[in-house]
Amino acid sequence: MPMLKDPSTKYKPYTPVNLPDRQWPSRVTTTAPIWLSTDLRDGNQALANPMSIEQKTRFFRQLVKCGLKEIEVAYPAASETDFGFVRGLIEGGEVPDDVWVQVLTPARADLIKRTFESIAGCKNVIIHMYNATAPLFREVVFRNSKEQTIALAVDHTVLVRKLVEEYEQKYGTNFRYEYSPELFTQTEPDFAVEICDKVKEAWARAGTERMKRIIFNLPSTVEIAPPNHYADQIEYFCRHVSEREKILVSLHPHNDRGQGIAAAELGLLGGADRIEGCLFGNGERTGNVDLVTLALNQYSQGVEPGLDFSDIQSVIDTVVYCNDLPVHPRHPYAGELVFTAFSGSHQDAIKKGFESQNRLWSEAESTGGNKYWNMPYLPLDPADLGCTYEAVIRVNSQSGKGGIAYLVKQSLELDLPRKLQISFYAVIQELSEKTGKEMRVEDIVQAFCGTYFYRAPGISLPVTGGLVTMKDGRLDLKSFRFYHGSNAEPMELPEAGVVLDEHRRIVAKVSVDGQVRILRGEGNGPLSALLDSLRANLDLDFQIREYSEHAIGQGAKVLAASYVQVVEQLPGQSSGEGKTYWGVGVDSDIAGSGLKAVISAVNSALRASERKLPEDKKGILYDAKISVGVVEVAKDLKASLGYEVPSRMQRVLFEILQSIGETEGALDSRRVSEVFDAAFVRHDLVTPKPYTFPPTNGMSINGTDEDAAPLKLSLKSFNLKALEQGARQFSGTILFASSNGKGETRTVQGEGNGPLSALLSGLHEHITQRMTIRDFHGHSLGQGSEVMAASYVELVLESEEDQDPTRELQIGSLTNFTVGSWQKRLVADEEREAAEGRKKKVMSSWGVAKDVDITASGLQAVLNAANGLNLTLV
Repeated sequence: MPMLKDPSTKYKPYTPVNLPDRQWPSRVTTTAPIWLSTDLRDGNQALANPMSIEQKTRFFRQLVKCGLKEIEVAYPAASETDFGFVRGLIEGGEVPDDVWVQVLTPARADLIKRTFESIAGCKNVIIHMYNATAPLFREVVFRNSKEQTIALAVDHTVLVRKLVEEYEQKYGTNFRYEYSPELFTQTEPDFAVEICDKVKEAWARAGTERMKRIIFNLPSTVEIAPPNHYADQIEYFCRHVSEREKILVSLHPHNDRGQGIAAAELGLLGGADRIEGCLFGNGERTGNVDLVTLALNQYSQGVEPGLDFSDIQSVIDTVVYCNDLPVHPRHPYAGELVFTAFSGSHQDAIKKGFESQNRLWSEAESTGGNKYWNMPYLPLDPADLGCTYEAVIRVNSQSGKGGIAYLVKQSLELDLPRKLQISFYAVIQELSEKTGKEMRVEDIVQAFCGTYFYRAPGISLPVTGGLVTMKDGRLDLKSFRFYHGSNAEPMELPEAGVVLDEHRRIVAKVSVDGQVRILRGEGNGPLSALLDSLRANLDLDFQIREYSEHAIGQGAKVLAASYVQVVEQLPGQSSGEGKTYWGVGVDSDIAGSGLKAVISAVNSALRASERKLPEDKKGILYDAKISVGVVEVAKDLKASLGYEVPSRMQRVLFEILQSIGETEGALDSRRVSEVFDAAFVRHDLVTPKPYTFPPTNGMSINGTDEDAAPLKLSLKSFNLKALEQGARQFSGTILFASSNGKGETRTVQGEGNGPLSALLSGLHEHITQRMTIRDFHGHSLGQGSEVMAASYVELVLESEEDQDPTRELQIGSLTNFTVGSWQKRLVADEEREAAEGRKKKVMSSWGVAKDVDITASGLQAVLNAANGLNLTLV
């Protein structure tokens, strides 16, 4: 049957309330209403599969957590399940002392009595009784007159009062009474007032104190008119009912016309005190009014709603689990897309809004003013609901460069210059159109890092399997050093934000197609000197077209980010006519970041052309005259030998290599391997002098001079036994070999909270000194059946007056050699000791071992570290 051409022949319009002097349009909400959740009653009865007891209990706990103080838990006379749930809440102690349990009953004597039985022993109870009052129901469903309808409500209110007095005396329960003229919005306004006055008179207990007031719930059981009509009805009722000061007017809007929220908000302006609804609007047909949206509407207007949705995702999870209904992606405040912008113009506005707000908030913080939220397209701060800003801007083929630049800034803290935004926008557009799907933040970050060969924190190259394959560029700047003009003395690097315009010579260590080479060049600044070195050594001719930089962070940990656009000068082209490429670099000093950006841009050019570069036959790995970075030494060692040297150990290795390089000259990978084994495995390295940290530190490291290790320990066999509470017992044989070549094998036994501490406990019975574990790291070597475990241990030998209890890190699987909490504890200990002015006189030694058995590698690493501490036998 098609829609009617003239619907007035079938449907009657609502009858407006005659209220010419209505006041609600000029009112403003400034306080929150009383909230009641009816999820467990009205919401539950609307579900295709009603909640189980377990689901109802979880939902009740979530409501309490959100701050609801009045919760309608059931229609207990309707079923044994509902009755049992109410009893379970009470007998299980689930109801806090400040929460009122509300139970619903129709105006029927047997059901009212059963309802009272369900709440016996509860501390705070609201009895909610209803009967239908609209003409349609009086005349068609029940065939009652107005007088009979009033008598039904009055007689059963008298019964409720009688039972209240009985249960008060028997159980000490605090009672309140709520009456609902069902279908209020379809009831004649005068009759609604009349029946409520009669009920109040029959109740005869209403007072002016809040907890003594009778509650008149005026439901929009079926929404049949616009929200302004509901507001008129509420204001009419409030102005005509007697003893308004003894009444709490409650609203129960449904959403049949999709206007439940507006009806509730205008009803509050009409004079209501209380709202009944459900989280996210569950309920019969189109649902009850949504308490979350109502509360957050008030919150976004500066009104404290009295409900807490700081972790809105946990609320969503509970409701979805218990109701077995999804929350729509566009649902206000809760949908996964409500804080998201795909449109390019929207994204640009939000990006600029955040930049402006950051400035305004900084000013407010300095002056002590309020940090007002004023953001395009975002009426509420997602962070207030426990959400992040990551999903505020999402990218598809409709997105603009501003949104993409915002996501890069949020994820990588890189504020791209406008021309680079345009360049990278083209990359993302191509990828988006190719896939036809939304670009996730991780896709954009991966595309950025892959396009500009940028190693973002937490990303190690190569990365495959995404939209962009990320791999290292053909050029990799390992280290560099500048010299003033023709002066051989090196110059200090500038701090971030400082640029020195002087003639420079650069000596740079650069990996070229995997081969480490030394490049030298000159220029009137760092970037031009590097470009000259590329031109002279690799036949790469580029010029700078655009350059910009900014700081990342503040204070001592500030970094410099640089952006460079280069133009390639090919034979036969005039200056500046070639193809351009962008590069990005970040470093702790501005010179380093600029050089990295140049290398990034040149790598883009090399990727595009795949040209062959001139070879270098020198094969220099380490040069004592070149500033080789600590981290770079560790990376080269990993590449050549597979060792992943811990950060604390890198400085020790670096200083040993630098010292040897001063006398031996260039070191190849074979020599580096020999030095590594001699210094940390065998502890028999002979160097011109010992290597120590600055004296203020009070610590010496790996004594590698001729007298460093008169006693050598090696593990022959061992057995570990698990004790109570995770402790371990070590039992094994260890060879104690003295410097004169003599040795003896001893049985060593000890207990500790892990294998390493158990070994140390046993060793302390055989040596005069006491050792503690300062640091431990491990990783796997190789793959498949040939995999081995590599372990790194730093031992500390302390003086007697400063000995601390042995600290132990549990050894996990080969993929679980992280030490996060251990390092934090170590740092905290050092900070505490520094604050107390304590300076320990300690010697430190590193030991390295590898074995097919993970525990054995750790134990032998302890012994190898001990071999560097000049131990003496008991």
